[in-house]
Amino acid sequence: MTDINTLIPLKVHGVLVDPNTDTQIVVLRDEKNSEVLPIWVGTAEGTSIRLALENVIPPRPMSHDLICSFAAHLGFTLNKVVITEVKNNTYFSTLFLSKEDLEKSIDSRPSDAIALALRCQCPIYVTPEVLERRGGEDLDTWLAKLDQKGFEQTET
Repeated sequence: MTDINTLIPLKVHGVLVDPNTDTQIVVLRDEKNSEVLPIWVGTAEGTSIRLALENVIPPRPMSHDLICSFAAHLGFTLNKVVITEVKNNTYFSTLFLSKEDLEKSIDSRPSDAIALALRCQCPIYVTPEVLERRGGEDLDTWLAKLDQKGFEQTET
């Protein structure tokens, strides 16, 4: 695992829809260098992230709310989530939890990790290697092409 000092903090800039595929995209931004990391997610995951960004509290707990509540009831704290690698255009992430002197790391899909980070109010990081490999296209140009319908400027 990469040293915490080399990890790059990200903020969730919003969720938008790719008009070509009708797929939800979570847009993460490194505020220090204005780097953008788009991650394609499923509709349910995108909706969950969007609801968390909008501070919507559903009448009954959603899966990510339940997981945060479950961890808290067991005395665990979600300390950070890290987007750790990309293989074959698939991102991987890890949840880092602690309870007293016990520390655990759990493999997670980035969409779930982001949704949990928003609900548990913990930081999101990416390794420098992942940010460097995110794609060759100019992301500002790419983002400008996307449908802005439903795009939330809410930041965490």
